[in-house]
Amino acid sequence: MGTQLQTVIRALMGICAGLLLAGCAEDLGPDQHGRKVTAEQLEDQWLIINYWAEWCAPCRVEIPELNSLASELDGRPVTVLGVNFDGLQGETLEKAAQDMGIAFTVLAQDPAERYQLPRNEALPVTYIIDDQGQLRERLLGEQTAEGLKARLLALREEQ
Repeated sequence: MGTQLQTVIRALMGICAGLLLAGCAEDLGPDQHGRKVTAEQLEDQWLIINYWAEWCAPCRVEIPELNSLASELDGRPVTVLGVNFDGLQGETLEKAAQDMGIAFTVLAQDPAERYQLPRNEALPVTYIIDDQGQLRERLLGEQTAEGLKARLLALREEQ
């Protein structure tokens, strides 16, 4: 009986470990401040994912527009996210985001695989993901807050 109990306990522990790991798979990793970004936080949200780099002059022009958009859309089902093109991590990412004046969330882990985003070699590039997690649009070059709001409105009306 003791052996059967041990087998059951091991099986339950394995199931629990699997569930915990499955929950971790839903995370999008830390942001530029080291805070965890979970899939639950982004559930039922439209996402505007912008790739930027410190050496990208158009990115520097675009960042204030994205800050303005993120602020204006706060409380609505739209989230602006940034991703550093060069894959900066930890304190280096935090410093770069601060130097660029980024006020919105910057993901330390690239979400390209999760959202099936095609790799782009030119910057800036912005992707719009719908509230079902589907890529709806790839926008190359500098974007404005007004232009992004217009694209969001048009895409939402298409649904």
